[in-house]
Formats: sequence, structure tokens, C-alpha cells
Amino acid sequence: MAAFKTLDDLDVGGKRVLVRVDFNVPMDGDRVSDTTRLERAVPTVRELVDRKARVILLSHFGRPKGARVPEMSLRPVADAFAGVLGRPVSFVEESRGEIAERAVAGLADGDVLLLENTRFEAGEEKNAADYADDLAKLGDFYVNDAFSAAHRAHASTEGIAQRLPSAAGRSMQRELDYLALALAAPKRPVMAVVGGAKVSTKLDVLENLIEKADKLVVGGGMANTFLLAKGMDIGKSLAEPDLAATARSIADKAAAQGCALLLPKDVVVAKEFAPNPDTRVCAPDDVAADEMILDVGPESVDQYAAELEGCATLLWNGPLGAFETPPFHTATVELAKFGAKLSVAGALTSIAGGGDTVAALNVAQAAEDFTYVSTAGGAFLEFIEGKTLPGVAALETSAASSA
Repeated sequence: MAAFKTLDDLDVGGKRVLVRVDFNVPMDGDRVSDTTRLERAVPTVRELVDRKARVILLSHFGRPKGARVPEMSLRPVADAFAGVLGRPVSFVEESRGEIAERAVAGLADGDVLLLENTRFEAGEEKNAADYADDLAKLGDFYVNDAFSAAHRAHASTEGIAQRLPSAAGRSMQRELDYLALALAAPKRPVMAVVGGAKVSTKLDVLENLIEKADKLVVGGGMANTFLLAKGMDIGKSLAEPDLAATARSIADKAAAQGCALLLPKDVVVAKEFAPNPDTRVCAPDDVAADEMILDVGPESVDQYAAELEGCATLLWNGPLGAFETPPFHTATVELAKFGAKLSVAGALTSIAGGGDTVAALNVAQAAEDFTYVSTAGGAFLEFIEGKTLPGVAALETSAASSA
């Protein structure tokens, strides 16, 4: 049973429901250029509307740092969300005070109102008590549907949950349920794929996953540091020599935990990092001084696929190579397609997240076939690091206090 409440636990008819969404969307002038985050808010908002709630939406947008920056107003996003939702969405240019209170008081059952950018208020990022108090005045219930902002202890993500009966929205609930499938109570064996440029940015991820996974694939530039730590000459490949001892320590801990650490058996190298240069495939200890490793080789991909075929759960964060530059996307694309195939066949629960990961899976045209792909970025990364997310913890505290 979840440690937090959901929409199923709230009697919202005729009540004011404050919903924290993530409408920090990309813009092209006054037009929203990618509506993915708007679409993810629809199930929660539509359900609340159907249940005759009075829906008040809260979101940040950009980094105005407590100042009123006109180009960071959420006004154009209200119109875009109305189009996605298929019903009117009103907007008010404040998120607290008399003007906001008057707009909320004017709502009828089933109406939807978007408040102005919460980060126009200095108290938002400071999680100031007075701002959280003013937000809480506007609602009878609080619903957090913005997992992507749950790693921030802000007034609209953490403070308000301490002041109102609170629950997770459908998008937040879905995210936490799938992450629990990958980390809290996964079907085994579990394979984790962790890629990216630097070990330094994924240390906590690696440390946490060697305790959770049965098999751990290390790819990208990170793998080069592990190869260097094994005494291999990796030419002019990207690596962090000062973390070689750390890489050895992680390898030792993985062995002690019974987690198989899978490093490349072969690599794709080139003398320049540019689109479609001359390349060759070689063993990782056969890299020339003027060459750099830019992708995992075909033998390694075959090995990873064979290992994955025997697994029940896949958790993926980061590409295996320099996927933005062809042909160094090949290993990521091939393994992603294989993971997608197993997922479609019902043989694998596959969960992926992180900005580069989503982009890489889209290149592979595999994202839609994975069981779940998180767009949360930093919150996803902190969750798989094993960190407590303030926005989630606040929901759990609220649930416990009202039990």
C-alpha cells in the first residue's frame, strides 16, 4: 500500500483543490513548442473536473528568482493547456493575495484556474511560511502532480502539503508506482544501465544501484574511467583519472554485493569527435594514443542483450555512447530496441528516465514501447540515487498525520 494518499482518498465535489503541476514548458515566442508536460497533467485535472472540484493550478516557469519577469508569465500557457484539456482555463496574474483570492472565490464546480508563476514570489524557493500560508488559504485540498519538481523543498511543493490534506495526482502516482517496480520491489533479475559522460555526476546512482540491481552496465564516458582504473590505456578518450580509485572501489563493492558489473568488451574508436569520421572496432586495451572511445562495440551489445534477455526488470539512465553524433548512437539504439522488444512481448518491465535518456530512446524510436519513461530529469536522478524527495516526503507526512 502506498505511503501517500491519492485522488481516490479525497472527496472533492464542490471543494477547492490546489494542484501543483509542472508547466515549465519550452516556448517559441508566445507559443508552447512541446506540450508533453501539459498532456501529463490532463488525467488529474480532467478527473477533478468530472468530480465537480474547483481546480486551481500552481506551477513555476523559468528562473525569475522572485522577480516579476513578463516573459516568464504563465498567461500563454493557460491558453495552451485549455487546448490540450478541451475546456476553458482561466488565468489570474497573481498567486497570492486579494486578486488571487477573488479569482478563486469566483470559481464554480468544474472550473479550472491557473495562477501566475509561483517563482515570481521570493518565498517560493525559500519555502517561506507566509507564502505557503497564503497558498493554503486558496484551497481545501492539495494535490501534487509534479514529480519533476518533487526534489525541491519549495512552498508550492513541500510547504503547502504540511498545511492541507494532501494527495498525489495521477501522474505523480504513476511515476512513484513505476519507480517502486524498479527499485523498491522489483521482479528479479534486475539490470541497470547507467551511461553518461562523467562518473562524478553519477557516483550516488552507481553506489545505490549496486545494492539494488543484479547486473549493472556502465556505458558512455563513465565506462572509460572504469577501463582506466583497470590499467588500460584509453588514448585520448574522455575520462576522470582522479576517480580511478573510486571506480575500483565501486567495482569491489559490486562484487561483494553480488552485482555483475558489465564493462565493454569491445569499443568503437575514432581520431576525431565529429559526425561520421573513420572508425574502427577494437578491444578496450587496444586503443591507440591518438584515438578516443566514442561508443560500445557490437560484441558488447550482444553480451548486454543476452544478459538482458534473462532479466525481468530494466532500469535505464544515460546513453552507452556519444549518441547525438552518428554513428556513435548505434549501441544505445540497438540495446534500446531490444529492451523495447522484450517489453512489448511482456517479458520485461522497462523503466527509463533522465534528459539524455529520453532523447536517446526517441532516437531509437523505442520510448513508446518501454513500460514507462520518466521526463522528470533531476527528480528521477535523485530518486535512483536513493535520496528523499521533499515533495514526496511531504505527501507521506500528510498522509500519516491524517490517518
